Formats: sequence, structure tokens, C-alpha cells
Amino acid sequence: MKPHVLIAGGGIGGLVAALALLQKGIDVDVYEQAPQLAELGAGLQMAANGSRLLIELGLEEKLRPIVCEAAGKEVRIWNTGQAWKLFDLGADSIERFGAPYWMVHRGQLHTVLIEAVRELKSDAIHLNSGALGYTQDDTGVVLRLADGRTVRGDVLIGADGVHSTLRGQMFDSPKATFTGLMAWRGLAPMERLSEELRRPVGTNWVGPGGHVITYPICGGDYLNFVGLVENRQWTEESWSTVGTVEECLEDFSAWHPLVRETVKALDLPFRWALVGRDPLPNWTIGRVSLLGDACHPTLPFLAQGAIMAIEDGVVLARCLEANPDDPAQALQTYQALRIERTTAIVNGSNANLDRFHNSALADPVGAVEYVESEWQPEKVRSRYDWLFEYDATQVPLDAAFA
Repeated sequence: MKPHVLIAGGGIGGLVAALALLQKGIDVDVYEQAPQLAELGAGLQMAANGSRLLIELGLEEKLRPIVCEAAGKEVRIWNTGQAWKLFDLGADSIERFGAPYWMVHRGQLHTVLIEAVRELKSDAIHLNSGALGYTQDDTGVVLRLADGRTVRGDVLIGADGVHSTLRGQMFDSPKATFTGLMAWRGLAPMERLSEELRRPVGTNWVGPGGHVITYPICGGDYLNFVGLVENRQWTEESWSTVGTVEECLEDFSAWHPLVRETVKALDLPFRWALVGRDPLPNWTIGRVSLLGDACHPTLPFLAQGAIMAIEDGVVLARCLEANPDDPAQALQTYQALRIERTTAIVNGSNANLDRFHNSALADPVGAVEYVESEWQPEKVRSRYDWLFEYDATQVPLDAAFA
């Protein structure tokens, strides 16, 4: 008999898991604390290891009109603007990795996932239903909700984010370390930008103590901006704190004119503190497991956070389909298949922090030498190819305990 799965959290990871499970004939209910489903007005880079899964889930037709398929990625020096090509994307991504490299608005992807889940089960998503905790026994698990209700299922998945309530019941919270960095994010309408900024490329501006990422989203209508600077006074981790264009511009006053032009064009900048956390060594207890940021929160320096959650959801569904009569064992298999990869991504993202903000970038001559050394083609391939080659639909389930 196929299990009934409860998912706490209706973000991208929780909805991908729900969709993958429903497509396999496994009943799912998603419990979301928010009164309405909404995602951040921010972009996502969806490398081949993520886009192939969204395509496999049948979402390509709905996503094609809203994604941007990047022609390539480049790295540029913060003040001179000197540029180096990192790698080709577009047709090259499909040829090398079997799937495109997309750039997409989080909210638009979220909407597509909501619609896809509801097409398979119209009442699968329950709003105003935040998770408070759970109890479990040999026959099932009971989820306690914030409004006093309880619901019973065979499996419970905590996809409730970096501050996961369920993780807090299961384990000690992972050690949080403030990085000393603050991030700005915002969207700039393309019609406000010069021609050079409207190119279909992802750009990584690197500098001493900061970096900027830009790429097009919303079918090319907007340029997504993320800018990181050293700021040890700002420690608020919320993604929804509003700043001003003037404040953001002050943080990038010495940067290249194209960076300042992008900041001036932002509709509304938001800011948050970057906090690193140690990877969890275990995220499963009996019939309860975690997914996405709840178990492997990461800094954003490999652009893999949302993709890891998507991979989690696909692998989880495969494990529960393969072993429906023993959900606890299926969850152990899921964890075993995912934990080494996700830990490596978290650690790799941490390593990129030092690479992007190196003090050698302050000097014009030293900056050129540093970029040409750190972004040599073979070094770039070693840092990224293993990420993009991974296919969560093909990972052998019996490899979990090999």
C-alpha cells in the first residue's frame, strides 16, 4: 500500500516533492503557514541539474515563456569592468549536460508548481496551516498545526525552510555563523538599462570584500541584481527588509558605472544578512525527514540552493515509490543518497565566498592575475561540471548504502 505523505512547507522544494509524489500515485497533503502562497520577487539560476528535473516533471511548456536561456556566464573586475568568459551556456549546456541553463523568477516558478500540484489534487495545499510539531509511532505520524488541528499520515517531510520548526524538534539547530556580509537584491526593468546590460548573460562582478551577480529573468523583461558587501552591523536575516536605492548605491559607490547604473534602475531593493550554517550529519528520524533548506541551508555562492531542494524532492519520491511498505527505510535511503552531495555543495559554496571577495582584487594588476588564475577553464570545470552532470532521476537507489 502506498504511503500518505504530509509535507510541512509550500515553497519550491515542498511543491516539487508533492508533484513528484502525486505523479507516482502517492497521496500528498502540503501544510503551509502563510495565508496565501507567494514567493520572493527574486531570480533563480537553474542549471542543467535543476532544469532537467523540471522538464522531467512535465513543466517545460509552462516554463518556456517565462525563463531566460542564458548564452553564457562571465566574470568581471569590480572597478575596471575587464571581463572573462566563464563558460558558454545555451546550446552548449544542452550538448554537454543534456539540459538548458535557465534564469527564472522565483515567484513565476512557484506559481507553475502550485498549478501543477493542484491539477493532480485540487485540495492538496492547505494554507494558514503552520507546523508546530509531531508525534510518531510504528504505524504513522501525527502533525500538530498552529491552529490546534492534528493530521495523520504515514510519512512527514519538513520542507519548512532555514528556520525549520520540525528540525528544531528533531535535532539541535545547526551552528549559525554570521559571515559579516549583507546582501542586496532587486529587479531592474530592462527598458531602464543600457544595451550592454541587456545582454542574455549572467555576470559575476568580483571585488575586494564584495561581489555582484546579475542576470535576466521574466523572459528578458527584468535584470535580477544581487550585491554583497561587508557589513557587520546588519545582522537581520529576513529576505523582506526593504532598503533604499540611495543606501544600496552608497555601498557600491566605487564600483564600475554599469554596476551603479543597475542599482539606480532597481524598483525596490531589499537587504538581508548572510548567515552560514554547518551541514547536518543526519536529518531523518523514523517516519520523519527533512528537505531543502531545512536540512542543508547554504550560502548562495554556487547558485544551487533551490536546485538542491528540487533534487531532494525527486529523489524522495523515487525512494518512497520503490519501498512503499517500509517508509522509514525509504527515508533512510533518501538521506543516504543525498547527504554527501548536499554537504559538498554547502562546503563548496562556502569556499566560493573567499574566492569572490579576495583582497588581491583591490589592485588592478593583482586583480587580473588573480582572476586569470582562479577562473582558468579547467578550474571552472572542476568546480561546476560535477554539479551540472548530476541527474536525480537516474541515481541508482541501491547506491545509497554501497
